[in-house]
Amino acid sequence: MSTLKNDTFLRALLRQPTEYTPVWMMRQAGRYLPEYRASRKTAGSFLDLCKNPDFATEVTMQPLDRYPLDAAILFSDILTVPDAMGLGLYFEEGEGPKFERTLQQEADILKLTIPDMASLQYVFDAVSQIRKTIDGRVPLIGFSGSPWTLATYMVEGKGGTDFLTIKKMAYTRPDLLHRILDITAQTVIQYLNAQIAAGAQAVMIFDSWGGALSHHAYTEFSLNYMQKIVNGLTRDANGSIVPRIVFTKGGALWLEAQANIGAEALGLDWTVDIGEARKRVGDKVALQGNMDPAILLSTPEAIEKEVASILASYGHGNGHVFNLGHGITQWTPPENAAAMIDAVKSQSKQYHQ
Repeated sequence: MSTLKNDTFLRALLRQPTEYTPVWMMRQAGRYLPEYRASRKTAGSFLDLCKNPDFATEVTMQPLDRYPLDAAILFSDILTVPDAMGLGLYFEEGEGPKFERTLQQEADILKLTIPDMASLQYVFDAVSQIRKTIDGRVPLIGFSGSPWTLATYMVEGKGGTDFLTIKKMAYTRPDLLHRILDITAQTVIQYLNAQIAAGAQAVMIFDSWGGALSHHAYTEFSLNYMQKIVNGLTRDANGSIVPRIVFTKGGALWLEAQANIGAEALGLDWTVDIGEARKRVGDKVALQGNMDPAILLSTPEAIEKEVASILASYGHGNGHVFNLGHGITQWTPPENAAAMIDAVKSQSKQYHQ
């Protein structure tokens, strides 16, 4: 593997000094880019794009070729894991992901097992191929969904629900839900460790639906399992820590608890002031975030103003990775993403002197 030419992102995650605040975007390889839409059309479907390492590499590289980003993120989907567990992932046009089989009956839940990682080899092949193609320009982030978030899809059968089926299970048969979460957590540990072995230089756990839980349920059904994963992740081939980022959308209530699970960084959505978050977690973790992606639908002037506000709120010092508070929306004009990245690059140097 080639030597890393720009390690600003990794240094920020480890709260080491950097010359500026590094920046990348969740879903940076996505539908807002015309080149991505062209690749997806050629591939035939979203799943064909994910499952073909050549296409996954091509679309991972597209935002890097367009913008001066400080990290690449593997092009994949969090639902590759339940798909490997045999639940039959498919996508309905305009409706998002669905599963042919759900985990609602006790017999099905008791049959659930950790899948053979060979069924996810296409992901690890993509990681290796992307690392070669990046050629040390920036680090590569691997990722997975959190056990709770994956379980919501596995029990409900689709996204965008009111979570009543899985919450009913949580309150009436917590033993069954804990079985799903435990097997999923063990699977995610193997999955992320295989990504690290293939060359991922940081990993992120996306807890997209943790914010739907009550205060105590969040700890029991989401955070505890993310902690198991963090504890189970390995170092890279050189024995160095592979920084771990944990992100709960809607999770600002629990930042102090999140900062205690051993991850190097916390992702923040846009509902919390990053300066307040920094005060709450102290120097335990780096913070990643947290601009509202909707601002990218406005004007370059509004975007620059918001970037300035977030950078000023975080203030001087290390440990900030600039990002959106969730994924970039498909309606974002690509030039507005450029305005955000340029603003971060030019405005953040004053906080790193």
